[in-house]
Amino acid sequence: MDVAAWLRGLGLEQYAQLFRDNDIDGEILCGMTAEDLKELGISSFGHRRKLLNAITALREPPTPDLAQSATSVTAAPTSLPPTDAERRQLTVMFCDLVGSTELSSRLDPEDYREVIAAYHRAVANAVGSFDGFVAKYMGDGVLVYFGYPHAHEDDAERAVRAGLGVIDAVGPLEVKSVKLQARIGIATGLVVVGDLIGEGSAREESVVGETPNLAARLQALAEPDAVVIAAGTRRLVGDLFECRDLGTVRVKGIAEPVPAWQVLRPSAVASRFEALHGSALTPLVGRDEEIDLLLRRWARAKAGDGQVVLVSGEPGIGKSRITAALAERLHAEPYLRLRYFCSPYHQDSALFPFIDQLGRASGFAHDDPPVTKLAKLEACSPAQRRPKRTWRSLPICCHCPPRSATLYRTSVRNGKRKRLSKRWSGSSKVWPAGSRY
Repeated sequence: MDVAAWLRGLGLEQYAQLFRDNDIDGEILCGMTAEDLKELGISSFGHRRKLLNAITALREPPTPDLAQSATSVTAAPTSLPPTDAERRQLTVMFCDLVGSTELSSRLDPEDYREVIAAYHRAVANAVGSFDGFVAKYMGDGVLVYFGYPHAHEDDAERAVRAGLGVIDAVGPLEVKSVKLQARIGIATGLVVVGDLIGEGSAREESVVGETPNLAARLQALAEPDAVVIAAGTRRLVGDLFECRDLGTVRVKGIAEPVPAWQVLRPSAVASRFEALHGSALTPLVGRDEEIDLLLRRWARAKAGDGQVVLVSGEPGIGKSRITAALAERLHAEPYLRLRYFCSPYHQDSALFPFIDQLGRASGFAHDDPPVTKLAKLEACSPAQRRPKRTWRSLPICCHCPPRSATLYRTSVRNGKRKRLSKRWSGSSKVWPAGSRY
């Protein structure tokens, strides 16, 4: 298979050299996933989606032509290969368009179709940016999976962020003079996924378990422009989001009331480790050698020999826990700690860790307008915080190089003896010769 010609057919010939440099042939191409395309460095979501759709088409058997179909009318239809169902930890999101029934009765069918299409596009774009899988469009409802077919360690967080993104994306939409609103329910739990049900174009992979039903019920209870999550999702996201406790609610089909929370916004906690684990940490076991190494590097840094230490490894092996243990050992020593955090959700935002840290240091609030943020940023800068210094208030002039207070006072006395005129710093007022300070 000519991969370069295939890319040209998609209008993505700019990636031909990239595929060639990484030795990607037709066999490897058919097995590529979204994560593989990201690793290659294809940052555009639209290009990744177009490539994935084309790769999926490569995997499907070719459609027989008319001549073949005419000669094989009596042949048994070709069935898709069986798919093994599997147990998975899955986060399910149900998204619903508020007031859709009233809209369908008020609008012309073609206008209503445009409204639904714009709503579906907004949901799909928000979900796709967090690598969610749109399983089904059900009129004004959208069923989304996080954790299938591709699993991530933070699928619950991705689902909540996607839910907030859907609210933000649907809210500004105004199609045919109709203001749109969405409401979302999210639940996490064990399901059985992968069974093929239906025939032909209606064939789909089903998800069986309590989780999809709970997500659908929570969506029905949610207010417009609200994201409601179940207890399993709340436990996994920790303090990454600010939530309002809705107490226990009764849902149809479940005997006992279930706890629910409304997600308000991402929290101001900077460290994911602190947000997910809180202040109560488990004892650190088997890392004495690593801690001793860090303490030795700290001692050399204090002695004037600059040090840089890189702690790397697979997710979940305790990198952040070692860093927290080092901070505990140094709590009695004076030092300045600057923390910058990267985020998988801001890969396309240049210098995001520095921008985020600057915003936190300036005290930006979630809903601050740009004018307020600029005022806070100016107030936080050292030049703005430095007080205006005058002759009488401080012994050092703010416009002069730093000098000792003794030398400065001596120069003032000498000036008085020589009957010289002195001016206040930042003022045009002149002290007459011989005046008292």
